[in-house]
Amino acid sequence: MNTEMMDREKLILKWLNNDLNDQELQAFKTLEDYDDLERLNKNLKGFKADNYDTSSELEKVLSSIRTKKTQVTRHWIKPFMRVAAILAICLSVYYYSTMVDTTYTTDVAQKTIIQLPDASNVSLNAKSTLVFNKKDWKKERDVTLEGEAFFKVSKGSTFNVITESGTVTVYGTEFNVKQRDNYFEVICYEGLVGVTHNAYETKLKPGDSFLIIDGKLIAKEKENRSTPSWLNNESQFKSIPFKAVVSEFERQYGVDFTLLGIDSSQLFTGSFSHDNIDIALQAISLPLHLTYSKENNTIILKRE
Repeated sequence: MNTEMMDREKLILKWLNNDLNDQELQAFKTLEDYDDLERLNKNLKGFKADNYDTSSELEKVLSSIRTKKTQVTRHWIKPFMRVAAILAICLSVYYYSTMVDTTYTTDVAQKTIIQLPDASNVSLNAKSTLVFNKKDWKKERDVTLEGEAFFKVSKGSTFNVITESGTVTVYGTEFNVKQRDNYFEVICYEGLVGVTHNAYETKLKPGDSFLIIDGKLIAKEKENRSTPSWLNNESQFKSIPFKAVVSEFERQYGVDFTLLGIDSSQLFTGSFSHDNIDIALQAISLPLHLTYSKENNTIILKRE
């Protein structure tokens, strides 16, 4: 490629990056294909992200370029196709970075901390999923949760946690949301939280809880801890059906339970740690006078 051609391509690439100084801008406007390049830019600005197809859009763009001279076409077709391809790739990157949701998922016995676009922090418990869209964040601070998470929310516009069982609207800063099978619990630790369930909103002040188990509203005592126990690798329960305790144990240790002669709806008060499975098993079996045995990855619990 001759020197003039290299200069033309450099100007075009700098134009694509909005990096032209005044002198270079004037030189760019004198290019023989300046009008065609501007037309290309206008066509690409009309791009519709949801229906974008790189091959067809590139073909439309190239077919819209008016060739002034056959000789110019021969010289410019390869570099021009490269320019159009660069634009197509940039638009694809833009689509995936702004239109696609961001998803965080934890596995069994895994916890993670997520920082949201407004610097709010979310601690995500085991076997949980958090989804949000960065593009809409400034307009709507919405996250979708499956599982359990503790939120420390920065001040700003309304913050919503959307779950299958209900929506939590934040008027304060610190709260825990747990949404599992037939189990939905929200605990407010700081500020004010609104919980919408079955179209009815309940306001929670610090220490207040909202608990639904198997479709029934369960009254709870005032919460006296400043953060949920699972952040310190411990699960605590107060008058909670044993089946919920077993399910949480399975998520924290990656095991399966078989219950023999045990009423899984009986209420359990106690706790277990996430650091030692044998100690944890004793913690959930002794209060109910149960015995346990292990078979590979299965824990068999039965009444003494």
